[in-house]
Amino acid sequence: MPPFAYTVRAVSPHDIGTWCSLRHLLWPHVSDDRHILETQRLLADPHRYVAFIAFSDDDTPAGFAEAAVRHDYVNGCETSPVLFLEGIYVMPAIRRAGIAQALCAAIGQWGSAHGCAEFASDTRIDKVEAHALHHALGFDETERVVFFRKRLIR
Repeated sequence: MPPFAYTVRAVSPHDIGTWCSLRHLLWPHVSDDRHILETQRLLADPHRYVAFIAFSDDDTPAGFAEAAVRHDYVNGCETSPVLFLEGIYVMPAIRRAGIAQALCAAIGQWGSAHGCAEFASDTRIDKVEAHALHHALGFDETERVVFFRKRLIR
């Protein structure tokens, strides 16, 4: 793949429309209204949440990543707080150009500045491509879990 020129910048209120469009590509089952509410909530708490968008030289969105500082227990981690990658997406036509790496590097720097010593993430057990991405980004697999639920009668 030829080199792809892009810049990564922290999301601002001006970017909500672009951010929501990218989030919809990653989480299409979520309504547009819910994406707007979520992005507003994340922007309102800048010490806990962060998001970055990668843009091509012509200002076309190339991808995004968002993360949170978690103070609760995070599977596979030994410290607290933990920087947690909540979502990452790169446009399919320009994947493998280093965009995900750049997005995670920006998030990692932000997390270090916010007192985090570990960077964690998760993905569904059947998302083999996501597993490969995490490995390529330098994450180590720590465990596999199957969650269960039982409804209680009220």
